[in-house]
Amino acid sequence: MAKSRLEINFVRLLSRCEAMASEKREEGEWRLEKFVCALEEMLDSIKKDNRKPAAELLVEYSRKVDFLKGLLEAEKLPSPSEKALANQFLAPGRTPTISKERTPVTKTVHLQTQARYTGEMRNELLGKGTLAANDFGDVYPRKRKGSVSDDKQSAAELDAVLQHHHNLQEKLAEEMLRLTQNLKNNTLAAQNVIKQDNQTLSHSIKLADQNFEKLKTESDRLEQHAKKSVNWILWIMLIFVCFTFISMILFIRIFPRLR
Repeated sequence: MAKSRLEINFVRLLSRCEAMASEKREEGEWRLEKFVCALEEMLDSIKKDNRKPAAELLVEYSRKVDFLKGLLEAEKLPSPSEKALANQFLAPGRTPTISKERTPVTKTVHLQTQARYTGEMRNELLGKGTLAANDFGDVYPRKRKGSVSDDKQSAAELDAVLQHHHNLQEKLAEEMLRLTQNLKNNTLAAQNVIKQDNQTLSHSIKLADQNFEKLKTESDRLEQHAKKSVNWILWIMLIFVCFTFISMILFIRIFPRLR
């Protein structure tokens, strides 16, 4: 089926946003964020349109828009470690947006940001200076000269960074433990509800069996009663016929025919 005008504009804007995400952006750049908001609105309109694409294609569109949103949110995080952690949970697109692409641009952007955040984490851990980026977006730390005091300062900074990562890992472990506990509680609650439902169902089946047995007994009694009633009616009819026949004979004997 041919694409609608709205879907064509959406694909063009999506391709433009992916190109902007793959380029190096200056601090305070706002266009990409506005474009992503426009993509969300257009995607909602496409889902409500009568000429909407296939479900698989809609899922791919949503996946790419969510990736761009997550990328922007990860850039706003304060520390490189948090950025790298958030970047790991991002899911890039699986198919190219336009036919000219050999591989999805979102995958390339995902690898570039992952390399950049890894370099920033390495720089933070080793206490290096500024970061230098090559043409491919890879990040390498620049070495700097320092005295013994600089080494002590670097060691203190390294300890602080390690402590920060340790606290972050503890928070993640506590969060995972809390989620696991909630999952366990929900599972136990669901198990109790299912157990109660099974007990109620068993009780209902038992009552149904008892009612069926009572109904069968009453049916047998009614059938026997109906048979007895038929027998009595038959005997009464026979007696009535015999009485009528005898009465007629007697009537003929007593009152002979007139000549």
